[in-house]
Amino acid sequence: MDKSARITYTLKLAILILCLFKNDGINSQLIDYQKVGYFTKDSLKEIWKIKKIPKSIVSIKTGITFYRVKYYTKWINGDKIVATGSIYVPDHSKNNPLLVYNHGTRIKKGPPKILGGENILAMMFSTDGYNVICPDYIGLGDGEKSHLYCHIESQANAGIDFIKITNEILQDLNKPPYSSLFISGYSQGGHAALSQQFVLERDYPNMKITASSPMSGPYDLSGVQEKVMYEPYTYSSYLPYLLLSLNTAYQLFDEESFYKIFKPPYDSVAKHMYNGDYKLRKINNLLPEIPVDMVQDAFVFRYNKDPDFELKKLLKLNDLSNWLPKSPVQLCYCEGDEVVLYENALVTYENMKRLGAKKVYLKSGGKKFSHGKCAGTSSVYAKFFFDGYVKNKKIFKKGPIHKRLLLSIYKMLNS
Repeated sequence: MDKSARITYTLKLAILILCLFKNDGINSQLIDYQKVGYFTKDSLKEIWKIKKIPKSIVSIKTGITFYRVKYYTKWINGDKIVATGSIYVPDHSKNNPLLVYNHGTRIKKGPPKILGGENILAMMFSTDGYNVICPDYIGLGDGEKSHLYCHIESQANAGIDFIKITNEILQDLNKPPYSSLFISGYSQGGHAALSQQFVLERDYPNMKITASSPMSGPYDLSGVQEKVMYEPYTYSSYLPYLLLSLNTAYQLFDEESFYKIFKPPYDSVAKHMYNGDYKLRKINNLLPEIPVDMVQDAFVFRYNKDPDFELKKLLKLNDLSNWLPKSPVQLCYCEGDEVVLYENALVTYENMKRLGAKKVYLKSGGKKFSHGKCAGTSSVYAKFFFDGYVKNKKIFKKGPIHKRLLLSIYKMLNS
């Protein structure tokens, strides 16, 4: 082999090695997708009627096809694992944006109900021309491993790796690639949405986000949201979920020591019921009204008094309330939210502005709305915000005047 041939061979070999070891190719691969159902405009009108969604505010413009997707992402140690999610594809296929919609807190494994609450919110976007992907997160749906609740990196990876395979699915369906990228989500999904934006802007500068609109998320885990652990709370089951997830992600304690954090009989509940077989409501019925009452006094004392306690540091590590976003952010919330305190949004907004964010906004979904009611109105405001970028009209970022007026009337009648 002459010198020129050897150089050519060496270059080809180097390129092959780079391709083999390129992270994106290893960790974001489509496995398969299956059609689950199709919704015509007429069937959507019936669904809107049953769910009491005003068509005057949330228009129905096109039919939607719903698919379940299986793909590869990565576990906390870098291993390739299976994750699942849903994609909603509108009939209309011209210059469609992509929305990543992140769901609220779940623990029971298995696919979501086709007409479950947050699926309706995804359909609300898709019928107006958005391709919508809904990651189940790692460990939920039909995916592998366990779910890591409010863990920035795993929530981000599940969504980002889904984004990476979306155009492959669209191409296979003879649809054009998505035109712009939006990210939203409610409750835990608000935390997941900001997680994805944070990691995308940190690690993937070529994947541009048009805008995000997280809704009612616990962004300030170690501050504002921490307060709910010391008073009567709707979901005491969130506390073991969070502690178990942090321990899995960071190996604070061995398994035997971990469950000793909880007082009997709550140690047994934590050990046997967070396996994906039970819904949070069922777990909640076995726990005390005040979450901290299930935790050993010595552990609580150390958490409150020792600023160097590792758990406190890990909660701060997964806070999303104090960083500078590059893309526009609208933080939706409701003052009457009893599950995720609305001050999470206020603190995050203030910190982002202090750090120099130019395009961060606050939007109340309803002063008197509870956590459950807040999801619908906040999603409409998120859509108004995104539509402004899709239509390239600043006025639309607040929403069309007539729809804003109708939504205000709806909020008054339903408060």
